Amino acid sequence: MRHCLALDLHDDPALIAEYERHHREVWPEVLQHLRTQGVTELELFRIGTRLVMVMETDDTRFDADAMARAERDDPRLRAWEDLMWTFQKATPWTPPGVKWTPMTSIFRLSDAVSD
Repeated sequence: MRHCLALDLHDDPALIAEYERHHREVWPEVLQHLRTQGVTELELFRIGTRLVMVMETDDTRFDADAMARAERDDPRLRAWEDLMWTFQKATPWTPPGVKWTPMTSIFRLSDAVSD
């Protein structure tokens, strides 16, 4: 399954550069966690301060609640999330207490009816 989520970064070029550097050197524990949770691919896209995450998951293994619990309960994963939050902020449409916000799909070429 494909998931598309959004998040914002603080509007600070130095912080944005550091955030991108961290994503060129993601901690091995974070990569292992993603794979263990059934994430088969993950891409981050940025324009200005807006981030979009496209995440592909194996639905036989992926459970968003279990993934969140693992992130909360593992000190190393919590440290990564705390570090990332120094660069990140919620979008204006994000509910309180939520970080990455699911986006709504409004068009898919493969579903379009052609003449």
